[in-house]
Amino acid sequence: MDYEEEKVTGVVEDITFRNESNGWTVIDLSVDEQLLTAVGVMPDINAGETVTLTGNFTMHPSFGRQFKVSAFSRAMPETSEQIYKYLASGVIRGVGPKKAMSIVEKFGADTLYVIENEHQRLSGIKGISEDQAKAISEEFKKQTALRTIMLGLEKYDFTPAECVRIFKKLGINAVEKVEENPYCLCALGLGISFERAELVEEKLPRKPLPDFRIREGILHVMRYNSTNRGHTCIPREKLLKPSSELLNVPQDDIDIAIDSLVSTAQLKECEMDGKAFVFLPSAYLAEKKIAERINVIANFPPPSAPQLADWIDFTEKKNGITYETQQRTAIATAARKGLLVLTGGPGTGKTTTIKGIISIFERQNLDISLAAPTGRAAKRMSEVTGMEAKTIHRLLEVEWDEDDRPVFRRNANNPLDCNALILDELSMVDINLFSSLLQALPLGCRLILVGDSDQLPPVGAGNVLQDLISSQMLPVVCLSQVFRQAMESKIIRNAHKIVAGEMPDLNNDNTDFFHMERPTATSTAQTVSDLCSQRLPTAYKWDPFLDIQVITPSKKGDSGTNNLNRLLQEALNPSHEDKKQITVAGRIFREGDKVMQIKNNYNIEWTSENDKGTGIFNGDIGILTSINLQSGVVTVSFDGRVAQIPGEYLSELELAYAITVHKSQGSEFKAVIFPAIGIVPNLAYRNLLYTAVTRAKDMLITVGSAQMIEFMTENDKKAKRYSALAHFLKD
Repeated sequence: MDYEEEKVTGVVEDITFRNESNGWTVIDLSVDEQLLTAVGVMPDINAGETVTLTGNFTMHPSFGRQFKVSAFSRAMPETSEQIYKYLASGVIRGVGPKKAMSIVEKFGADTLYVIENEHQRLSGIKGISEDQAKAISEEFKKQTALRTIMLGLEKYDFTPAECVRIFKKLGINAVEKVEENPYCLCALGLGISFERAELVEEKLPRKPLPDFRIREGILHVMRYNSTNRGHTCIPREKLLKPSSELLNVPQDDIDIAIDSLVSTAQLKECEMDGKAFVFLPSAYLAEKKIAERINVIANFPPPSAPQLADWIDFTEKKNGITYETQQRTAIATAARKGLLVLTGGPGTGKTTTIKGIISIFERQNLDISLAAPTGRAAKRMSEVTGMEAKTIHRLLEVEWDEDDRPVFRRNANNPLDCNALILDELSMVDINLFSSLLQALPLGCRLILVGDSDQLPPVGAGNVLQDLISSQMLPVVCLSQVFRQAMESKIIRNAHKIVAGEMPDLNNDNTDFFHMERPTATSTAQTVSDLCSQRLPTAYKWDPFLDIQVITPSKKGDSGTNNLNRLLQEALNPSHEDKKQITVAGRIFREGDKVMQIKNNYNIEWTSENDKGTGIFNGDIGILTSINLQSGVVTVSFDGRVAQIPGEYLSELELAYAITVHKSQGSEFKAVIFPAIGIVPNLAYRNLLYTAVTRAKDMLITVGSAQMIEFMTENDKKAKRYSALAHFLKD
């Protein structure tokens, strides 16, 4: 269902709650002699005002029927009764009910005019001195400042919530600053884009200086390359052309503007290998801090362990295993150096090696923490090690600031309570998160970094794992021997073939890797649907929601996630009169659907059988268990963490019957189906195919074109990522 907004007009009777940081307010509103509760961003609204609210009636699970406000307009109180209620509410410091009554009895409906413009007349009232009269007037003017600012900004199509945030960032001169330079908004962390600032400029009474637009346009190109392409820096010469094309100005003007941005510390410039590179300051600082912290760890190794060889022998005997030479080297390096990068493909014994390292650390009486970037990766790490593993965010005790940006309680001033940390799936970790993690390590803490260097780089900026390896400044052990029992899996054999650039074996010989040739994307999509809904559940008794995952290179096309999710929803969870459903931006969510969170949200609370917390993160997959149509709240179980997600956050959910390869990183599924047809060239490359294949634990089925699989295997043209971490480590 979609909601049509409606309007209500009434007088504010009382403010029952107000969050001063973001303007979220709960009011009692008198409408036609009936009292209703309204909630929303209404930062400067006060008792006694007449307001018109736009929004919807909802049913809160705890507080009942409410009017949820998306926008509002108001008029200052006009009658003596309204003005008294306004002043008696405490809106003006120093004026309570008794004093409010005295003022209103003397000035009546002219009270607010007198307070603002003729405050000296207030001193004629018993109990109000001249100084107090002046203070009352100044306080009233402060209270009306935000009102004036909101009126000034709303004409540029800013929402009330945005107006509050702009006011908090820019102060009482916010309107003047925005009208002088609308592009200043882009750097405030408010989520206001360069394109949005251009729209504001079109509505301004006077055009701002062109330099403002040029400088912010360059920063926009830098941010785009960081967010969308993963670069931490860009060669200066490569920044000129895209900035010039975006802004439609000569490259010489861009060059001059870059110098200006560098001189004002809005960009950072650094020479590497004889070439000038440009950074956003945050990226420069993150990579610098990583390099500095890694060098500190490397230069202060832990105390020697003379019995190390005996300990490793004992661990082998205790567990009935014999470590391969590279595994033994990795375990010894971890203990001696206290710093190790451990990498290797499937079947090479990474898990056995990690467990060996843990055994040695336990012999050294170390407090060990395990971490991974996603909830699914942490859960898998817990299962294979038998120890608790946390997400990095949870390990660092994430909180959030007023701009909904993560802030970690664990940091250099409040380090982690461990002296050994093992971090898995490092290939997924971007520079900002990795820098935050390193800052929280206590001095002397061992650090073991584990990842598969052949997988895709992180979604965020940087290429941490590759840079650590290529710098040659850290101890690195690459496990390359595939164990005999692992080679019995065709998934593992084909994964190693793909990495080597060899065509995977697509002969269907009743193993765990199958190929189904289909001539078109349409027939491929139909086969994928049949496999998920009928053939695999019937043949293997697999749950199509929990055990089977479709992983595709792209969202678009007949074999992309958008179309496949539509087909699979209809096949696996069709509409029924007993199932509630809700439509959000054209997408149908239905009770019983498999869904994914696509954006980190630190505000959503969750509970589990033994725990509770806040934060649902990008890539978390769950089952939508119920929909409250009155309130617009949906309940989702994310691997046992049950979260109630209000309507304003539903745009952060997607159906997850089919997900992209990038979203699948760090996860493992019993059965993976990979549609291999109609893939656009910039997504048809080896690392992406390899990452998809290695998500499968028990079975991998490719559907589509063998020729496309061959093309992807041969295409080793990775998207270039500019980063400076390897350079800084050597510096």
